Amino acid sequence: MVMSTDRLSYEEKKELPDDVFGLPERREYPMPDAAHVRAAEAYFRYCPEDLKPRLARAIIQRARLFGVDVESPTVLSAAQK
Repeated sequence: MVMSTDRLSYEEKKELPDDVFGLPERREYPMPDAAHVRAAEAYFRYCPEDLKPRLARAIIQRARLFGVDVESPTVLSAAQK
């Protein structure tokens, strides 16, 4: 599924499979395409501290899938924890 913007409606988000979310158990940080990977990177700072390492690894994994360069030193650092 490819979205045209980095904004998802409630209905669009509801249709996404769990594995495209950075935090699937919470269904937060959806990353079905490159635009949403960039959005997840931009909103990373709002993630609870204890979940940041897992979200950072998910962002990097999805970024590789879509050919996105992760530029945030905070995300790159958290992924190594």
